[in-house]
Amino acid sequence: MSALAATQAALAAEHAAVYGYGVVGGRIGAERRAEATAAYEAHRGRRDALRRAVRDLGGTPVAAEAAYELPFRVPDPAGAVRLAAVLEERVAGVYSDLVRATEGRTRGEAAAALREAAVRAVRWRGSDVTFPGLAERV
Repeated sequence: MSALAATQAALAAEHAAVYGYGVVGGRIGAERRAEATAAYEAHRGRRDALRRAVRDLGGTPVAAEAAYELPFRVPDPAGAVRLAAVLEERVAGVYSDLVRATEGRTRGEAAAALREAAVRAVRWRGSDVTFPGLAERV
């Protein structure tokens, strides 16, 4: 995967995460609202940085979809927590690809984004995975 393709994929994942956190924010309990807001803002910041990175690589940033299909119904705070964990796991996977496709400063930024997503996923899920960003092997 080229650096541009991996950056575009990360941007698309951040668009989806921003949308998903809009759903999380509407359903999350008051005790975790600040955590959801901080994650939403972090993803918006990463999204904006990735737009610039795509342009710097000579591409046209992929646009956000009008809406995204959620992986499951989110009727309550427990569903919102579960969705937040899934969003972070998905973003971590895409950043794993970006780490592989880039080098230097860009790779370092992608690794930092992967780490942040993995940490947020652990906080939401309450448990960790051995290699965040990589699909689990059965």
